[in-house]
Amino acid sequence: MQVDKEIDTRGLNCPLPILKAKKALAEIDSGQVLKVVATDPGSVRDFQAFARQTGHELVEQTSSGDEFVHCLRKR
Repeated sequence: MQVDKEIDTRGLNCPLPILKAKKALAEIDSGQVLKVVATDPGSVRDFQAFARQTGHELVEQTSSGDEFVHCLRKR
């Protein structure tokens, strides 16, 4: 998958990863993909809810150790 923008939110807790993702999504074009790397376990649910509420597509969610990766395609 091609990632157009990546942000690192490691060490930040809710709601900061979502707020930073929202800001980053505003900086990319429709159809582009934003990758968010987080360490907050709650970010998994947060990004699922964020995608439902905003209409952005949650393309992928993966975890490795204590890191969670969320990929969103801007609507």
